[in-house]
Amino acid sequence: MEIFLQTIGSLNDETRVRILGFIDQNKEVCVCDIETSFDMIQSRISRHLKILKDGGFLKVERKGVWAYYSVRNPLDEFRQSILKEISFLNIDIPKLNKGCKNG
Repeated sequence: MEIFLQTIGSLNDETRVRILGFIDQNKEVCVCDIETSFDMIQSRISRHLKILKDGGFLKVERKGVWAYYSVRNPLDEFRQSILKEISFLNIDIPKLNKGCKNG
């Protein structure tokens, strides 16, 4: 039950839903790419990413000083269905705007 509630709770913010859709569309993105694309400060982006990771949606891979996020694979059927529903929503997901100078 706790895992279910944590998953659902991770989606109770429009920005997190948009970030999750953005990552799903772009496959793997650096935190600085999200920061630039969403025009948000890094600390706020990191908070949203932590909640989505704790909700079971994301994995993070460190490459040097950069942290890259992608949708966890394999992803269970429940979370896959949520991603599919997000793709049908009429929400503004920004285009990828690369923010990393070395990435």
